[in-house]
Amino acid sequence: MASELKRLIEQVSREKGIDRQTLIQTLEEAIKSAIRKKYGSKLDLDVTFNEDYGEIEAFQFKEVVEEVSDPDKQVLLSEALRLDSESEIGDELGIKMDTETLGRIAAQSAKQVIIQKMKDAEREVVYDEFKSRKGEIVNGIVQRVDKGAILVNIGQAEAILPQKEQIPREVFRQGDRIRSFVLDVKKISKGPQIVLSRTHPHFLIQLFHSEVPEISEAIVSIISAAREPGSRAKIAVISKDSDVDPVGACVGMKGTRVQNVVQELRGEKIDIIPWNMDPAKFVVNALAPAIISKVIIDQANRSMEVIVPDDQLSLAIGKRGQNVRLASKLTNWRIDVKSESRYERQKQVGYQSLLRIPGLTSEIADKLYESGIGSLEEFLETSLVELEDTTRLSATTLETMMVEARKLLQKDEEQGVQEGQQEDEEQGVQEGQQGDEEQGVQEGQQEEKEELEDRQEVQADSDQVQEG
Repeated sequence: MASELKRLIEQVSREKGIDRQTLIQTLEEAIKSAIRKKYGSKLDLDVTFNEDYGEIEAFQFKEVVEEVSDPDKQVLLSEALRLDSESEIGDELGIKMDTETLGRIAAQSAKQVIIQKMKDAEREVVYDEFKSRKGEIVNGIVQRVDKGAILVNIGQAEAILPQKEQIPREVFRQGDRIRSFVLDVKKISKGPQIVLSRTHPHFLIQLFHSEVPEISEAIVSIISAAREPGSRAKIAVISKDSDVDPVGACVGMKGTRVQNVVQELRGEKIDIIPWNMDPAKFVVNALAPAIISKVIIDQANRSMEVIVPDDQLSLAIGKRGQNVRLASKLTNWRIDVKSESRYERQKQVGYQSLLRIPGLTSEIADKLYESGIGSLEEFLETSLVELEDTTRLSATTLETMMVEARKLLQKDEEQGVQEGQQEDEEQGVQEGQQGDEEQGVQEGQQEEKEELEDRQEVQADSDQVQEG
């Protein structure tokens, strides 16, 4: 047993990189457990590994007494003297046990402990290695497909590519080579779980790292990336060297570099966008090749209203809104694309009044406006049947909207009356003040005239008295 244990310890320590002292301590605990299992749990034991002989030594300690009351912990003086001639009453005597007598159970227990420790150490080594490789690309071979998830052999470990992390319509079979992005490394009871991804934006970034030397040399940087896996992607790039075109570096000679990435992603189209520190210019670049007329920025809500010519609207939005959706992810700005005609229409008072009706969206307002309904009054004057045909809304919904429209119209009329009364009152006050002022002036002038006439009469009387 001793030679077998020594061989196992040396082999595991050398081949698996497990600390030798850790294995020895584990082995000592395993032997101690086996002895107690066979002879009882009350024993006072000391189990050590003898480095010189490469064997386990187990000692049972007993107190030297004249009369034994507990055989597991006490030994007679006469017996102790046979083992050690210098033994005395009260001494603690270590009696060496024959581990060979433990038999097959103890040996098997020790083997199991070492094997288990080896597995644990292997798992720890794998976890430490792949924890540091998180965010990198790994190559592997498909082992099997289990409930949609692909199990991949990546060398020392087996990784999992969940179904949600697979590119749509992508098919792999057993034995196929596969490249994936290390998304996460988890420590679970069965060992480390390595989660892979082929849909993450950083997988795209890492593929360009491997294809474009300027990126690996840190001359060109990828600022951000946005993907709709299997369909389309956008990346924003910038160059530290003014002589190096970041877009051209990523495209490569005759498009070879970007094509290698496209092939790996099963034909996913990639737009390479020059990054700009000005958010408006960055958004304009991200929406290319559409021509942009105007950009209105709402910094507080981190949103932009992008105005484009009518013939550029579908190009800016893209198929099923894909272009503007990717541009929004890439720039981290909320983007609302509008045509010039719609933008001008929305500035009109009548159009804005329709948007005040609860539940009436700008899309419905556009349909109403295009059919000649451009205000609350016209909306209420239109028949329910015609509104149904125009908006494709139910009669119940339209009736609710019409009730709300009447309330809004009545509110506007009341507000107009109040404003008119207020204006009349203000005008009356102004006219009253003006009349009082004019009347005061006239009365003052009359008093001055009468006073002047009185003075003239007094002067005439005085002149007559002097003459007399």
